[in-house]
Amino acid sequence: MARSKDKTPRTPKEPGRLKQMWQVFQMTRRYDSKIVLYMILSFVVPVIIGVALALVFSPGNALTMTLWIIAGVLAGILTMLIVLGRRAEKAAYSQIEGQPGAVGAVLRSSLKRGWVGSEMPVAVNGKTQDAVYRAVGRGGVVLISEGPQSRTNRMIEEERRKVTKVLGNVAITVISVGPDEDAVPLHKLAGRLTKIKKTVTKAEVLAMNNRLSSLRTTMPIPKGIDPMKARPQRGK
Repeated sequence: MARSKDKTPRTPKEPGRLKQMWQVFQMTRRYDSKIVLYMILSFVVPVIIGVALALVFSPGNALTMTLWIIAGVLAGILTMLIVLGRRAEKAAYSQIEGQPGAVGAVLRSSLKRGWVGSEMPVAVNGKTQDAVYRAVGRGGVVLISEGPQSRTNRMIEEERRKVTKVLGNVAITVISVGPDEDAVPLHKLAGRLTKIKKTVTKAEVLAMNNRLSSLRTTMPIPKGIDPMKARPQRGK
């Protein structure tokens, strides 16, 4: 009896780093058939460059040649991991692209430094599930529509008027994520924000975000989707 009382349920161990990388690779390969080719090329090319540099700059010096080759191998491993990370992110977001709340998932997990955004939309159409999200950064205020532009243009203009009323002549950029030809793909949204020209300081970003927080709606709106937990759609 004493032994049974002393036994406590063990918490499951988290997978190691290599196992996590293998799981990410397996998930990515299911949605990206070219991932193996890209990873091989990203590893082989730096190794070839390292060998070429060794032959050009250190012919006959075994130690220096070895260092060049090792540097090429390390660069190849690093490049391969970078490629895997980017392709895995693209594959993860491809599973939820087109679903309500997908933009919120990007704003929650993939915003670059200097940008502030919320997974909760600032405007939503209850019938069509179209939504408008807002992000604030060095590039000013960005309004992001989720859905066809023909249905979201009105919500965008309403939010633009609200922002202008609170902040005055601040730079406002509109980005569309949806089925339109000129829309930004979901996996490129975070990178698109970083390309916006910087017009305000870090202190002004904080001040603008605080002032815009008063415009947040109090209606219950579903949160964004977690791309790492999303279930793949049937038929894919």
